[in-house]
Amino acid sequence: MIKLGVNIDHVATLRQARLTYEPDPIWAAVEAHLGGADGITVHLREDRRHIQDADVMRLRTHTQIKLNLEMAATQEMVDLALKISPEMVMLVPEGRKEITTEGGLDVVAKSKSISGMVQQLKDKGIIVSTFLDADFEQIKASKACGVEVCEVHTGPYAHIFHKKGRDQYSNEVQTELKKIANAGDLINTLDMKFNAGHALNYFNVEPIAALKNIRELHIGHAIISRSFFVGIREAVKEMKRLMREALIK
Repeated sequence: MIKLGVNIDHVATLRQARLTYEPDPIWAAVEAHLGGADGITVHLREDRRHIQDADVMRLRTHTQIKLNLEMAATQEMVDLALKISPEMVMLVPEGRKEITTEGGLDVVAKSKSISGMVQQLKDKGIIVSTFLDADFEQIKASKACGVEVCEVHTGPYAHIFHKKGRDQYSNEVQTELKKIANAGDLINTLDMKFNAGHALNYFNVEPIAALKNIRELHIGHAIISRSFFVGIREAVKEMKRLMREALIK
């Protein structure tokens, strides 16, 4: 059964807008769990724009489901991950001026340093994932670095899905979907786990959830946006329902 990891970064974004203590991401994680989330994802950015070190430490202590820590591929962040010891770390590209993560990690160009980081994390029993474009060379490089999970960047698919009026059968949408499916096939062939995420929402999630052998989706912005109207618990339930329905259509 496909799993859902809920990214709660933007609960912290709202808190940091006032530099106060609420809303508390820990409560958001609890509510997501009660709604059926299989894991909690946070991106501890180098500029600490939303999630803070203390948030991750408290999540590690209080959450009872998988904690996935997204972070830049730097030694500073690896040292923090080794201290926190989440179940999974996802290495992502990071730019100080970007609003959100744009594009996949260039593992090919950074393979030597990434290999060393991967080994440090694996030695601590942490599963290591890379966030990648649907690019065969990046997938192969991730395998060579010892990565166990590849998360395919669904942003291009999501953007063209919206641009084409949510027509999943348009040629452009089908082209992007095929790229993701082909990437997933290679990931599985190389004996890694196939995850996906970025810009997925209640309109575009089902074609992705229906892909062969996909293991987990990581979704944040859409769920937190929906939660403003129905609450986090119900927003997670709605997303899980769509993911399940995709498997039986």
